Amino acid sequence: MRRWTLPLAVALAASAPLGCSHSSAPSGSTHSDADLKSLSVEEVAARIALHDGKTVVYDNNSKDRYAKSHVLGAKWLNFHEMTAADLPADKATSLVFYCANRL
Repeated sequence: MRRWTLPLAVALAASAPLGCSHSSAPSGSTHSDADLKSLSVEEVAARIALHDGKTVVYDNNSKDRYAKSHVLGAKWLNFHEMTAADLPADKATSLVFYCANRL
């Protein structure tokens, strides 16, 4: 049985197109891969269940795939056009980015 993990970004992170494989933080970012953490699906579900607004989940899949199925409560994010305005103002918020990825 595979254990799926979702990358938890404590800073702005971007996924590579199509494969959605983990990539380094965008150029100009003060954060590195070492700043990123992984959470299990169960850990993300527990954070979401708190309904405390301290965790926001973003779907980096195509708009079509998002429309067909996505994590309940996840927001779709076009990582090609993402800006700071798309992210929560509270810098203490945990940002979870996920996409389809064959491990």
